[in-house]
Amino acid sequence: MVELELVSFADGFILPEGPRWHDGHLWISDIFGKAVYRIDPSGKRDLVAEVPGMPSGLGFLSDGTVLVASMEDRTVHRINDGKLEPYADLADIATGHLNDMMVDEADRAYVGNFGYDFFNGAPIAPAKLALIEPGQPARVVADDLIFPNGSVLIDDGRTFVIAETFANRLTAYRRAADGSLSDRRIYADLGSISPDGLAVDAEDGIWAASFTTGEFVRVLDGGTITHRIACPGMITLACALGGPDGHTLYCMAYSGTVEDAFAGETYGAVWTTRVPIGAKPARS
Repeated sequence: MVELELVSFADGFILPEGPRWHDGHLWISDIFGKAVYRIDPSGKRDLVAEVPGMPSGLGFLSDGTVLVASMEDRTVHRINDGKLEPYADLADIATGHLNDMMVDEADRAYVGNFGYDFFNGAPIAPAKLALIEPGQPARVVADDLIFPNGSVLIDDGRTFVIAETFANRLTAYRRAADGSLSDRRIYADLGSISPDGLAVDAEDGIWAASFTTGEFVRVLDGGTITHRIACPGMITLACALGGPDGHTLYCMAYSGTVEDAFAGETYGAVWTTRVPIGAKPARS
């Protein structure tokens, strides 16, 4: 296993999540800061929009439209000139706060949710995964997921992989041409690792942030871990591959406690490391 180290890139956030590299910038949600930011390669940030319902997953449609999952109101919004416009109401599907989101090459958005009242300590309950298609009502494409979180596509889009954070596993589905999911299987049983946000590289290796063990790992089908970044004393949240050459892994982490985050302490930061296998080419 290859061990890598992080260097500081940008700080002063509360709970950075949902990172995406798009159009030469890193885009992130600050959940408890209730804002979406765009960060240039030097670390300079711009406020994109305030999201009173707490932002989580981010995605981009083929026309450049920015989508954000608003956690509390269980709605995916467009961001238009800094303002929120409702795009899809998922209240009939989501049984908990909205979570991460992945938008595919056909502008279909897969959106997870907690499944239960995580922030107030309710018992764990399974959740459904929603699929939003342009011009269509949202539909359920998977269920019985334990805290569905980050997701990626591998095998040229034929396989969908999602993190089940508190089941400590990555779960894979065969993906049909219409975006439907079937043939569920365990992609990786991760033991003590609790995968949160995911990123995928050009060789279909999946980088996962581990929420409970303070590390980022690169995982292959079957569970082999090839690379690891240890982050002692941190809550590790999500990651994205990007940078000018695609070989920078941007890592979201929080250096305080969960209680500190709820109190609004700005101990959240973005860290980076260089990785040997870069991001998949951007869709045209």
